[in-house]
Amino acid sequence: MVALSGASFAYEEGPAVLTGLDFTVREGRALALLGRNGSGKTTLMRLLSGGLRPSAGRLTVGGQPVTYDRRGLTRLRTTVQLVVQDPDDQLFAASVAQDVSFGPLNLGLPDAEVRSRVDEALAALDITALADRPTHLLSYGQRKRTAIAGAVAMRPRVLILDEPTAGLDPDGQERLLDTLGRLRAGGTTVVMATHDVDLALRWSDEAALLTPQGVHTGPSAPTLARADLLARAGLRLPWGIAAAELLRAQGLLPDPDAAPRTPEALAALASAHGSRKPTDPGKPTGSGKPTGARKPTGPREPADPGEPADPREPVDPRERPPHP
Repeated sequence: MVALSGASFAYEEGPAVLTGLDFTVREGRALALLGRNGSGKTTLMRLLSGGLRPSAGRLTVGGQPVTYDRRGLTRLRTTVQLVVQDPDDQLFAASVAQDVSFGPLNLGLPDAEVRSRVDEALAALDITALADRPTHLLSYGQRKRTAIAGAVAMRPRVLILDEPTAGLDPDGQERLLDTLGRLRAGGTTVVMATHDVDLALRWSDEAALLTPQGVHTGPSAPTLARADLLARAGLRLPWGIAAAELLRAQGLLPDPDAAPRTPEALAALASAHGSRKPTDPGKPTGSGKPTGARKPTGPREPADPGEPADPREPVDPRERPPHP
């Protein structure tokens, strides 16, 4: 649907951030974009949404090259919308409804169509009750939802989100993921940049890992099981993949593609094998020798935890006036 071909980009007086990149967002997918800080995730998202223009290569939508005049970018923004990580970089209107209406109004749509889109977006993000609330009185999670609603009101086919769960408590994260699920059910393709490999495994159909050697895209489970790729991307193995390796070592998970993606899936696996009794340490095995008890190996070490924003404003129907 949306593709970069041979795309390169460097910020002014800086090294190349992306070089010769081929990257495709396929229709109907939930795509997780992962990589270490400075790997080019933000640049890639801005290239896909038209906020930046590649210095080499091209961006296409539906096979047609994007033109970077006002008409071409407006057409692109009705197909692809980017929501940045900090909602305060996007919100500026006095109330939630006014902010969400900004993009449709800039498209020159009739008032009735604007109201319909605003109502639809507020309902999709479950913030209809906040329509008249001043944006400066919103909680952080409510501001995130309002920023996403502003993008949804443009009715894009592709919604790109930069770290949408960052700063949200667990309940807020679950509500947001439920919302994204409803948007996908309605036909919206969703791209999510995240550092959370566990979230990526749980949520996405496909994962794209940005490494110094380029981008590797594939189905989430096998891609996120590649320890070599994850190391190059500065990421750890998802807990679901690590748990699957332990289960396979115990003969409890014969299917290599059946890694649990959620705590509930892991609990179901444990329950399914809960009646299986371990071998008695003192009971002879088939060789006639007692198995013996294994000595503890000591406490395990905890796992390690684990681009510049472009100052130029793109031409965008939701482009904000500069802050005073």
